[in-house]
Amino acid sequence: MDFESNNWVWEGMYYYPRLFGGIMLTAALLGLSTSYFGGISVPTLLYPFADRSIFHKKKHGKKRVRVYMDGCFDLMHYGHANALRQAKALGDELVVGVVSDEEIIATKGPPVLCMEERLALVSGLKWVDEVISSAPYEITEEFMNRLFNEYNIDYIIHGDDPCLLPDGTDAYALAKKAGRYKQIKRTEGVSSTDIVGRILSSSKSRNTPQDCSNSSPTGEADSINNKCGEEKQAKGGHISHFLPTSRRIVQFSNGKGPGPNSRVVYIDGAFDLFHAGHVEILRRARQLGDFLLVGIYPDQTVSELRGHQYPLMNLYERSLSVLACRYVDEVIIGSPWEVTQDMITTFNISLVVHGTVSESNSSMEGGQDPYAVPKSMGIFQVIESPKDITTTSVAQRIIANHEIYVKRNTKKAASEKKYYAERKYVSGD
Repeated sequence: MDFESNNWVWEGMYYYPRLFGGIMLTAALLGLSTSYFGGISVPTLLYPFADRSIFHKKKHGKKRVRVYMDGCFDLMHYGHANALRQAKALGDELVVGVVSDEEIIATKGPPVLCMEERLALVSGLKWVDEVISSAPYEITEEFMNRLFNEYNIDYIIHGDDPCLLPDGTDAYALAKKAGRYKQIKRTEGVSSTDIVGRILSSSKSRNTPQDCSNSSPTGEADSINNKCGEEKQAKGGHISHFLPTSRRIVQFSNGKGPGPNSRVVYIDGAFDLFHAGHVEILRRARQLGDFLLVGIYPDQTVSELRGHQYPLMNLYERSLSVLACRYVDEVIIGSPWEVTQDMITTFNISLVVHGTVSESNSSMEGGQDPYAVPKSMGIFQVIESPKDITTTSVAQRIIANHEIYVKRNTKKAASEKKYYAERKYVSGD
């Protein structure tokens, strides 16, 4: 019997077995030929009592939808992560193209992160299934056909913000013409241009005296934060425009806690300006247990550690970046500097780890060892940091080429300002 030609019958029998059984029984009693119903023989009357797995043939054979999204992904932030999360929601498998250094230089100017670093960041995101390195900035006909035929891509995804080539044409025009284009909502409040601006702004205030004591008691954190915020704003410092919501945190979260016998590994830090070094140390930490819990320091703690110009990203921005990492199971938003006995008991922590590469903490030198308790319990371990990248070293790349990035940002800032002036509400976030 031809399965596909009688598809309506099979599906009807699967979803409405009693109805079809009744129809067939009535037909048999009236002496009608069951061939009228698509060539189904009388023994199929036994269907309600039979193994239904055979009727899953077509359902299980359904083609998985593969979607493609590309980008520079320079200075990876939670906006990039959210874009890829939305893209993955439009299909079953997400393939991500990372634009080459050469094409970024030709279309935007020099990238801050090299291809290897950008690949590590994209590959480390929980929603990414496959990565194509050195993807073209423009979706040409040749590359589009390669996506469709070689990578079996069904749809090409991009945000609702325009992506224009140097000649002013739409980089996704061919995909739109082919009817294989889908759009997602841009994450507002952050961009690579914005982050470069924050770094340039922080470099100006680096040597500016601040009347915000780094050695003040923790109880004065709120008043210090208010004072520092006012001074930053008065001096033209970087102010985040990110508006955190509980829904966004849920979207990024795994939503699962550790099992009763899970080995919970804990690592903490600022995780400011999320980079390839963070991805690699988190990967190594996760390999030591079944569940990775990450503590994210409050903004005030980071300022005490590294100076008033830090953090570049606020607590919620940093938390989302860490949550987006595939090796992370859960985060503590605003974790204490000191790992206490109460924390270890509350979260059932089996192992506390720390990397060999970290930022300077001269303002807190000579103070209490934050890992004294886990060390006394014999559950502390230092793990070798795979990369020597730090937030400061990434920021220094921009500061060292100040004029280039100021020029680049001036041009990009103008296009972003125009986008926000003309933007309209887009649903489906």
